[in-house]
Amino acid sequence: MSPAAGPDGPRRTGGPPEPAGRGGPGPTHPRPHLPLRPLWLCRVCAAPWPCGAARLTLVSEYAHDRVALNIYLCTVLHDAAADLYRLYPDTGPDPAALFARFLAWVPRTRPPAEP
Repeated sequence: MSPAAGPDGPRRTGGPPEPAGRGGPGPTHPRPHLPLRPLWLCRVCAAPWPCGAARLTLVSEYAHDRVALNIYLCTVLHDAAADLYRLYPDTGPDPAALFARFLAWVPRTRPPAEP
């Protein structure tokens, strides 16, 4: 697991600002786009995780270590498959759909090096 990962997925992911507390105006903090397990939906936008915001954040966090990003995503794909098969034992998730959702979106090329 990467330093940015916890038991429920990556810890540092961006998102829309969270409303200030009920006590009145105050600083806002971005809500992280983390997975809601065992459903594997985003806790912020309810899209299948990793949602667009989580993907952007993951690519940014792992910009200099694409291999680590792929290893991390393989790990969460394994966890998601186990959770979803437990929830839906008769139908289960489609393996090709899980691959597309968790791994196929990762850019395959490295960004150009800065001079």
